[in-house]
Amino acid sequence: MLVLFETPAGLALFKLLDEKKLKNVDDVWGHFETAQKAQKNLELVSFKKFKSTAEAVETANSLIEGKMHKSLKKLLKSNVEEGEKIAVGDTKLGNLIKEKLALPCVHNSAIDELMRGIRAHVTDLLGEHKAELNAMNLAVAHSLGRYKVKFNPEKIDTMIVQAVSLLDDLDKELNNYVMRVREWYGWHFPELGKIIQDHQAFAKIVKEVGMRQNAVNTDLSAILPEELESKLKEEAEISMGTDISDIDLLHIRALCDQVLELTQYRAQLFDYLKNRMTALAPNLTVLLGELVGARLISHAGSLVSLAKAPASTVQLLGAEKALFRSLKMKKDTPKYGLIYHAQLITSAPPKLKGKMARKLASKSALAARIDALTDESKGPEIGIESRAWLEKVLREEQERPAKRIGGGKGGSSHKHEKYHFKSETYEYDTAFDAPKEGKRKTFRDEEEGGTKAKKPKMEMKEEEEEAQEMEVEQVAEEGKKKKKKDKKKKSKGGEGDEEDEEEE
Repeated sequence: MLVLFETPAGLALFKLLDEKKLKNVDDVWGHFETAQKAQKNLELVSFKKFKSTAEAVETANSLIEGKMHKSLKKLLKSNVEEGEKIAVGDTKLGNLIKEKLALPCVHNSAIDELMRGIRAHVTDLLGEHKAELNAMNLAVAHSLGRYKVKFNPEKIDTMIVQAVSLLDDLDKELNNYVMRVREWYGWHFPELGKIIQDHQAFAKIVKEVGMRQNAVNTDLSAILPEELESKLKEEAEISMGTDISDIDLLHIRALCDQVLELTQYRAQLFDYLKNRMTALAPNLTVLLGELVGARLISHAGSLVSLAKAPASTVQLLGAEKALFRSLKMKKDTPKYGLIYHAQLITSAPPKLKGKMARKLASKSALAARIDALTDESKGPEIGIESRAWLEKVLREEQERPAKRIGGGKGGSSHKHEKYHFKSETYEYDTAFDAPKEGKRKTFRDEEEGGTKAKKPKMEMKEEEEEAQEMEVEQVAEEGKKKKKKDKKKKSKGGEGDEEDEEEE
């Protein structure tokens, strides 16, 4: 069995002397643990040296892309006989050799262990070519790195990512600078901040006027309309601000220069970003706009990463914290992230924002895939068609009347007839207000009719209680009578004994 091994200096072809040592995967490393054992089990058949680093880079890239280089073809044709097996370190390379040269190739876990042993002792196995290997290692690594950076399509997105990040930083810095100018100059002329709302115009006026006393004699027609100019001059005469020194004014004017320069540079940077987005992702730019599209690419990392993301992920990019917080607290999840700032969503009414966000996210995912994975010849046609369809859907949803509850396919759609008032009227009979009194049968009715009247339950209980009381009273009276009789008997018996004693 022959073993094909790639090195920075060239392609090496070894011969495995004993194939039985590859039967047990766990024991393979033991046979190649040291350089001496590796030299006993392997023999160098041929070594195809690279003429330059450029050839080494070409060979490496062709193997990565699944292509066979000329140097590899020559090596295999001149040294491999028909029917002889070749051990390779990659299944793709093995399939490529089978297709091109019809040579049987082997790759399994035992071959991986064999390649690990060769890689550990490659300098000892190559022998004469040891010096060339050490010299080519660093050179090929640097050349290959430069080649990947130069031709990597994802690296083009770096310009957009950096530009949109710098644009956001410039906005923050401009806000801080303008706030500082307004507060600083507001001590001297506080009324100016209320009259002029535009930051760039404010900085230009401060730079032109200087002290508020000079406002009356300063021509501001190039910056402001006549009405605002006259109002500003009136307010300058009656201003309540404090006086400042010339040194203070010098620093305020220098800060105004910084504000104007940053504003001008921001405009240039936005034009650059607009051109880059139109060239790189035209369909995504048509759907979302330059800023929103660039922020989505920046958040995803690259246009290819954004193209790999599903529509649900595109919809929620930028709202990850809110999403996980809602899942943790078991509340409603957010409907949109960075895509909310797109013109199609901001122009939609509040009830349709979520629906439009879903539709726009699905179209944006398709547009990103078209921009990232297809040729540039198609242009923004698909993006324009998708935007027109989304605008049409938005118009239809706004014009559509409100749905009835229970209507449609799921509910029961009953057509109610028009209500007609009846001409007949009915009066209410008040005789039915009082309930009828039920007649109770008396004992006289019983005698007359011959039927026994049923007594109510309450009367039955009262009669039973009265009978019990009567019995108790009778028993008590009988007891009293017995006691009286006993007393009379005792009294009579005492009198008879006294008479007997007297007679004696």
